[in-house]
Amino acid sequence: MTAELPMTRRDAIADRLAQGQPVAAVALAAEFGVSEDAIRRDLRALAADGLCRRVYGGALPLTPGHLPMSARMKQGQAQKTALAAAAAATVQRGELLFLDCGSTNLALAHALPEDMGLTVATNAVDIAAAVLRRADIQLIMLGGLVDPVVGGCVDAAAVQQLAPLRIDRCFVGVCALSPEGELSTPNYADAVFKRSLIAASRISVGLITTDKIGTGAPFRVAAATDLAQAIVEHDAPAHAIQALTQGGALVSKAPAPA
Repeated sequence: MTAELPMTRRDAIADRLAQGQPVAAVALAAEFGVSEDAIRRDLRALAADGLCRRVYGGALPLTPGHLPMSARMKQGQAQKTALAAAAAATVQRGELLFLDCGSTNLALAHALPEDMGLTVATNAVDIAAAVLRRADIQLIMLGGLVDPVVGGCVDAAAVQQLAPLRIDRCFVGVCALSPEGELSTPNYADAVFKRSLIAASRISVGLITTDKIGTGAPFRVAAATDLAQAIVEHDAPAHAIQALTQGGALVSKAPAPA
């Protein structure tokens, strides 16, 4: 293949990564008729945009749980808005809510009802920024080392800061839900934080997009029995709903996106 314009070539590589294909710099250079340095520049740019993970000699596609927060915020916005609206309807006046890191919980931050005397605690940078714009909501921000993929603080310092909070309702970020109804995450520290968050909360709720169903990650967070409620998309498969309900969770379906 003759040399192509950089953006056209970069888009072609991005398409392959989006289809789950790993790419090698040597093979791409030969295919597109350019130098390996040009391909490495393409891969660096794609990694900076959150579209791949650089490895020696090439790049790997990212699973949904490995995408940085900046990339997840742009995906499935209509579905996340529908889940957020359904979740916001469960909130009670005067509650202390905890919004865990996650792009769906960011949508919830924008959907919270007004003038309810709410307090929102979060470990997520983008969620804190969204809540800060709400004069009717008191904000508590947990600190620590910010993980750019998770989108917030999940280190030991953040875990310790859960101790003084009497959380009425937490919305735990869901990275993966196995066919057996087990929640997991690709980040060890995030798994520890989520387990601590569930233990510290009176009611634990998971907002689950359909793309997370039937997937798994290396680090276990909780079983379906640990969630009081799960809110799923309108088209969530029946087997996922069964796994959650058998675990004791109350399952609600969000309306189809407009």
